[in-house]
Amino acid sequence: MIEPDIRKILFLSDDFPPDSLGGAGTVAYNLAKAIKELGHDVHVISATQDKSKEGNCIQNGLKIYKIYSQYHRRWRAYFSLFNPWTVKKTGKIIDDIKPDIVYAHNIHHHLSYYCLKIAKLSGASVFLTAHDAMLFNYGKIKVPAQATCENYLDYCVPSAWSQIKEFKKRYNPARNIIIRRYIKKYVDKVIAVSDALKTVLMLNDIINVEVIHNGIDFGAYEVNRAAVSIFKQNNGIENKKIILFGGRISEDKGINQVLGSLGLILKEVPDVLLLIAGSADWGVNEIALPIKFMGWLSQEDMKIAMTASDLIIFPSICFETFGLVVLEAMTAGKPVIGTCFGGASEVIIDGETGYIVNPYNVRIMADRAIDLLKNTEKSLEFGQKGYERAKNIFGLKRQAQKYLDLYKS
Repeated sequence: MIEPDIRKILFLSDDFPPDSLGGAGTVAYNLAKAIKELGHDVHVISATQDKSKEGNCIQNGLKIYKIYSQYHRRWRAYFSLFNPWTVKKTGKIIDDIKPDIVYAHNIHHHLSYYCLKIAKLSGASVFLTAHDAMLFNYGKIKVPAQATCENYLDYCVPSAWSQIKEFKKRYNPARNIIIRRYIKKYVDKVIAVSDALKTVLMLNDIINVEVIHNGIDFGAYEVNRAAVSIFKQNNGIENKKIILFGGRISEDKGINQVLGSLGLILKEVPDVLLLIAGSADWGVNEIALPIKFMGWLSQEDMKIAMTASDLIIFPSICFETFGLVVLEAMTAGKPVIGTCFGGASEVIIDGETGYIVNPYNVRIMADRAIDLLKNTEKSLEFGQKGYERAKNIFGLKRQAQKYLDLYKS
C-alpha cells in the first residue's frame, strides 16, 4: 500500500530518453528520476514512432508506457489538439494509475492537449511545463536582425497573418484558441522554464504562469579526465584553443553568426578550433576556417567534448526559452557566450560566468571570445563561478522539490 505522504505522479511527454535526446524530453526524464528518488511513485506516458516499441517497461525505477503514434506533420496543428491514436490509451492508463499529480511536458505532437482534460477529470492536479513557444506558435520564433537585446520581445508576438504566411496549409485557425481553453479549464498552473518565457507566454495571452528553471544532475555530469585526454588525442586537437558550438547545426541556432565571428577570432587567436557536433555535409566544409565536425555525439561524448573545450558558444538568433546547453557547460566548469534572445541571461551572469551578446553583432561576439581565449586566468575564473552558480541555484533536486511544492500551494 502507498503511504499517505507518497504521491502517485504521472509524467506526460511525447519524447523521453533513451529513444529521444531532445531538451524537453531530457528535462522531463531527469525530473522524473529526481522525484522518484525523493520517494514518490512515478509513472510516464510517452509516444513512440516505432510500432515495435509500443508497450510498458521499467527504466531506472520509472514505469513507462509507450503509445504508438505516427502521422504526417502537416496535420500537427489538428492532431496536437486531439490525437485519436493516443487519447483513448492515455485515458485507460490514467484510470488504472489514478495519479495524484500529472506533470505534462511536450505533448504538442502526439499525446495531444486533450490529455490535459483527461488528467484533470480523473481528479489529479495538472501542471503543464512550457519548454518552447508551441503553446501559441507552430515552431521557434526567429528574432530579426534589426532586434536588440532590449526590444526583442516586441518580435515574439506572432500575428495570425504571420503564422498563415509561414505555415500555410499547416495553419489551423482554431488551434491557439483551443489550447488556451484547455489551459484555462484543465491546468492548475503553467510552468515556464525562464522569466523570459513567462513574459512571452503572457504577451500571447497564456496566463497563470509560474517560473521554475531547469535543473541539472551534477552526479551525471562527472567526467573522467583520462577520457578527456584520449578524446583530444583521438581527434588531434591537443594544443588548440577549442570553442564548442552548443547547438544544432541550423540557421536558427546561429551557425552563420558563429562562423562570421570565427574568422575574426582567428586573426587574434591563430590556434583556435571550432568543434561542431554534426556532420560536414551541412555545407560549410569548403569554408577556409578551422572547424572540426564531430558527427553525432552521445550524451556522454558531449560531456567529454565540453570538458575538453575552452569555451562554449550558444548564439541562437531565435527566441531560446532556456538553453540547457548553457547549464551543461557551466556544470562542466566552462565559460559560456550566450544569446540575449531568451532565458540564457538568467543562467549566465554577464561578465562573471560568461558573456551575453546580441548574436547578430559578430564583432562583439568575437571580441568576447578573444578575451576569454587569450586570458586563461579569467576563463578559469568564469568557469569556476559558473560551476558554483549552477550547483547552488540549478541543482536538480532543488528544482524537483519546487515542482512538488506546487501540489501543496
